[in-house]
Amino acid sequence: MLRSLNDLEEYSIRATDGDIGQVKDFYFDDDAWVVRYLVVETGSWLSSRKVLITPISIKTPNWAERVLPVAISKDAVKRSPDIDTDKPVSLQNQMQYLDHYGYPYYWGGVGIWGSGISPYAMLPGYAGDGADHVARKAAEAAYAKAERVRHRNDDPHLRSCEAVGGYHIQASDGEIGHVDSLLVDQDTWAIRYLVVNTSNWWVGHKVLIAPQWIKGVNWANQTVTVDLTREAVKAAPAFRSTAEMNRSLETNLYKHYGRSGYWADSAAPKSDFHRPDQKVNQAGGMS
Repeated sequence: MLRSLNDLEEYSIRATDGDIGQVKDFYFDDDAWVVRYLVVETGSWLSSRKVLITPISIKTPNWAERVLPVAISKDAVKRSPDIDTDKPVSLQNQMQYLDHYGYPYYWGGVGIWGSGISPYAMLPGYAGDGADHVARKAAEAAYAKAERVRHRNDDPHLRSCEAVGGYHIQASDGEIGHVDSLLVDQDTWAIRYLVVNTSNWWVGHKVLIAPQWIKGVNWANQTVTVDLTREAVKAAPAFRSTAEMNRSLETNLYKHYGRSGYWADSAAPKSDFHRPDQKVNQAGGMS
């Protein structure tokens, strides 16, 4: 299911021994378009310090109560590296942070999260399904290690989701609107769509633009250029709410633009979608 990052702001982050604070922003990787960290304001118990929380540590969300439980303690958060969330988060900052919690690095693998597409599959001790799981994991670990060495001087670009709100969207033949919000896949934390408000041209009309259709982003000028025409965007299915979103509507959207759906390229074994704190019943469903 897709969630609006605007709606996830102010969600409570609940550690194993109490509440940490509330979500204020998100950092996403502008190469893979995946949310890498939640920015959480801790409140009075930690002098309102802002800390980073990786989706790797998030357990099954309680959507009804607007709570994201995490598999870490308040003490671990208190002892975590003090990272200035108002400045760019460097690769060195991220390495210190992930090392503190004992998490592997997400970059340098074959998937958007190390060797897979789900952040919680990176948890230490996580076990997948299949007889070849151990051999596959060993091969992926070797590959990831080699990739980390090769990319050791790289600096992944992390961007504030809050800052991107309001960026102007430029079609191939003129401006079409501005970024209203971002829609994220609740399992992978991949950003699937930018919600574009076109009200300057078509009153009350919001449309979805997938990151794959972006030609470039001028961060200095706060402009996103897309490989679409204004007429194509105007005729696109209107976006109303995430509650209405389903695969049928997404398929119609991609057909409208003559593009292949992202789901065709992101097939993954079932084990990648089983959270460690979820039980799988005999029918294969979640409980």
